[in-house]
Amino acid sequence: MAPEADKASAYFYGRLFAEHPQLRTLFPPAMDRQRDRMLRALTRIVWSLEDPDSLTGYLRDLGRDHRKLGIRPEHYAAVGTALIATLRKFGGPWWTPRMEAAWTAAFSAAAATMIDAAEAEAEHSPPWWVGEVVGHERYGHDLAVLTIRPDQPLRHVAGQHISVQTARWPRVWRRYSVANAPRPDGALTLHVRAVPGGWVSGALVRYTKVGDRLTLGPAMGGLTLQAASGGDLLLVAGGTGLAPLKALAEQVAATEPGRRVHLVWGVRTTVDLYALPQLRALEAGCAGLRVTVAVSDDPSFDGLQGTAADVLDRLDEPLGPDTDVYVSGPAAMVARTVGVLRDRGVPPERIHHDEPEEAEPQVAAARFVEQRVTARQPAI
Repeated sequence: MAPEADKASAYFYGRLFAEHPQLRTLFPPAMDRQRDRMLRALTRIVWSLEDPDSLTGYLRDLGRDHRKLGIRPEHYAAVGTALIATLRKFGGPWWTPRMEAAWTAAFSAAAATMIDAAEAEAEHSPPWWVGEVVGHERYGHDLAVLTIRPDQPLRHVAGQHISVQTARWPRVWRRYSVANAPRPDGALTLHVRAVPGGWVSGALVRYTKVGDRLTLGPAMGGLTLQAASGGDLLLVAGGTGLAPLKALAEQVAATEPGRRVHLVWGVRTTVDLYALPQLRALEAGCAGLRVTVAVSDDPSFDGLQGTAADVLDRLDEPLGPDTDVYVSGPAAMVARTVGVLRDRGVPPERIHHDEPEEAEPQVAAARFVEQRVTARQPAI
C-alpha cells in the first residue's frame, strides 16, 4: 500500500464519514496529519506482531488516548469495517480471503485491547484535564516555556509527553514532552517552538498568556528510564527535544544522585540556550551529572561548535557496554545521532527515542521497520 498511502488514507476516512457522518465531529477540520497518524499506527502494529508485549503496550496507550476524542467502544466496529474495505481496495493481487480473515481477526483483537484499556483508565482518570497556564516565558520570537497546573492530578513519568488542545483550535491536538519530573504541586512544564503553519504551537507561543486554560490529554510515551538498567546514561538533545531528557536528568538527580549522566544539548544559536541556567543549577546539585552544550550556527559562541551528533564524535570517554542512550529532537537530528551511536558500537537495544511527531509517515514507518529488523539480527 505504501505507493498509494495518501489515496488509501483519504479513501478510509471518506468511507468512514460517509457511512457514519456523526463521527466527523470527533476529528479536526484538516485531516492531513490525522491520515499520517493512521498510516504510522498501522505500520507500527504490523511490525510489532512479533513483539506482543510492545504491541499490547502501544494499543493500550492508543485506547487511553482515544478517550479524549470522545471515541466509544461501538465506534471501533465502524473503523474496522472501513479499514477492511480500504485494504481490500488497495491491497492489490495479494489480497485474498485468507488475508482478509487474518486482518479482520487482528483488528478485532487490537480493538478489544484498546477498549479494555480505555475502560480501565476510566475508573480512575478523566478523559481529559483542564490546565491553567501559571507561567509563560518567551525566548525570541518563536519559543516559549509554559508551566501548566492541571485541575486534577495528571499522573506522568519523567520522559513522557502529553497532548494539548487550545480554545483557538478545537479538536486539534499536538503532543509536547513534559520537561520536568513529577512535582508535588502537579505542575507540568512544556518547551514549545512555533513551527511554520503550526496551529497549536503558534497559539501556545504567541497568543497564550498566564491565566488561560488548555485542554490536556493523558501522559504517554516510552522514553522513560528502563527499570532494570542502572548503568551510565547519555542523554542527547536537539533544540526543544531537551524537554524529556531534562525530566530524566531531574529524576536521576532526585533518586540516584551518584549515577553518571552526561547530557549533551545541541542548538542553532545562543538565543536557543533558553534552559541553560536551569541545567547548570541541576548540574551543580547532582554529583553524577555533566552537561555539555554545542551551538551549530553562531560563530560568536565561545564554547563547542557543531551539532549534538558532532559532539558525540568528540567525546573523550568511551561508552561502556551498560550505557543507555536517550535521544530526543527533530527527526533529522534523531536519525543522524542514532547513526553516529551505531558507528560507535552502541547496541540498538541500548538506544532509546520516540519517533518525532513531525516525521513523514513513510519515513517513520521505514525507520521502525529498520529498527525491528536490526533488533532481530544475530550478533556477529
